Amino acid sequence: MKRFILSLPIFVTLWLQAFSVQGTISAGHEDVVSHSQDTAQHHKKTFNASDFIFDHIGDSHDWHIATIGKAHISIPLPVILYSRTRNQVYCFWSSKFHHGHEPYKGFQLMLEGAKKGKIVELDAEGNILGKLPLDFSIKKNVAAIFFSIILMCFIFISVAKRYQKNPTSAPSGLQNVVELIIIFIRDDVAIPSIGEKKYIHFMPFLLTIFFFIWINNMLGLIPIFPAGANVTGNIAVTMALALFSFFTISINGNKQYWKHIINAPGVPMFLKLPIPIMPFVEIMGVIIKPFVLMVRLFANILAGHIVAMVLFALIFIFAGINIYFGYAISTISILLSIFMTLLELLVAFIQAYVFTILTAIFIGMSTAEHH
Repeated sequence: MKRFILSLPIFVTLWLQAFSVQGTISAGHEDVVSHSQDTAQHHKKTFNASDFIFDHIGDSHDWHIATIGKAHISIPLPVILYSRTRNQVYCFWSSKFHHGHEPYKGFQLMLEGAKKGKIVELDAEGNILGKLPLDFSIKKNVAAIFFSIILMCFIFISVAKRYQKNPTSAPSGLQNVVELIIIFIRDDVAIPSIGEKKYIHFMPFLLTIFFFIWINNMLGLIPIFPAGANVTGNIAVTMALALFSFFTISINGNKQYWKHIINAPGVPMFLKLPIPIMPFVEIMGVIIKPFVLMVRLFANILAGHIVAMVLFALIFIFAGINIYFGYAISTISILLSIFMTLLELLVAFIQAYVFTILTAIFIGMSTAEHH
């Protein structure tokens, strides 16, 4: 029974993934039928794989739920714009754009071209102005981050309350899982990398990074609201995480750390003066470390989503040749997507672990005492 309960999240994820694939196949079938009808009417419409992939992994001003026939079911999100031509702030729901088909208050959501996905400002004649409005909207990824933060607060506050009520009792359920991960991060990441004297000071930061990345990676594998957003596959999010690590490392760096960067001991003087080659290399190393953290997490998570969407796109590509080819390849695509989902479950944990342990190692290097 316990094994079944532990494996239940995996089966639920796979079922939701299969449900999403089934909906995609149905939509693809409708597109193919529409394609055949349009061809008969001399309005040929081809499937664009790149648009299909990047529309699913990209950010948006609304949260798309499903497409039933020609109806698009989505949850509107707040749009906050500052018009630089009118010097005024506008706040409204993204549903006012009617999925980009209608302007609202002189603004238009672009569906095509170089400004696709951006909101442009229009003049009285409906022409696009040169200056884009400053967009502070709560888009899909931001809404997903808010949801993950609420979920994390719920998990840790409920676990903390259970510890307060029963401090001496053995942990169980969610408390047991959280305690297992916390002990793992403490004993296998923080203490070996930072040291027993200073690790406790950085534990809240390391745990926050790990759980934020891991939970958002897992939510990205569930293709149903309020999950399914590509949060950690967005380079702006990974850049923010890397900057937090960079500032934590730099602020807590001791005197010896900065001395080794500016004037590395044991290095010949001609590499320091008159041209500061080694200080330049060391400073570049300080910048490259968070940059590598940013790119590694972004590339790995984004690649997983792209591979999954490519497998789905094969259904439409083959269906464009022949509808029966589409049905035949759909079986292979579903099986491969299930395999990718299982692999992504492992990658979700590994990427959170790698980001956390590298951050801990860099913190340990910046706080190490001189020997």
